[in-house]
Amino acid sequence: QVQVVESGGGSVQAGGSLRLSCTASGLSFDDHAMGWFRQAPGKEREGVSCVRWSGGSTYYADSVKGRFTISRDNAKNGLYLQMNSLKPEDTAMYYCAVHQFGSCSSSWSAPARAKYWGQGTQVTVSS
Repeated sequence: QVQVVESGGGSVQAGGSLRLSCTASGLSFDDHAMGWFRQAPGKEREGVSCVRWSGGSTYYADSVKGRFTISRDNAKNGLYLQMNSLKPEDTAMYYCAVHQFGSCSSSWSAPARAKYWGQGTQVTVSS
């Protein structure tokens, strides 16, 4: 079966950096766009970033543009999120998601677009 596993979360002070990693198994990794979502306490899950199957096209939520970078390594079935200049409002549980198709659709940030999910990794940013 499909397994999606995230790692790399933790606690950091504002202005710091973290790198999240995700591996997905049990599927043809390079058939799927991949994404990161996050959910803060009391808030809905929101899309953070999406990358096309080839890695050639990337998309970001306005709140993270210029600070976060998504990338993938198809040879390793790996997805990554480099997060720089972190802010307290970035505090959330971060989820790796496998999208249904190879491209990030216009509604990539909607959780309903994800086919498989990881269990999440916590990111806490203190001021």
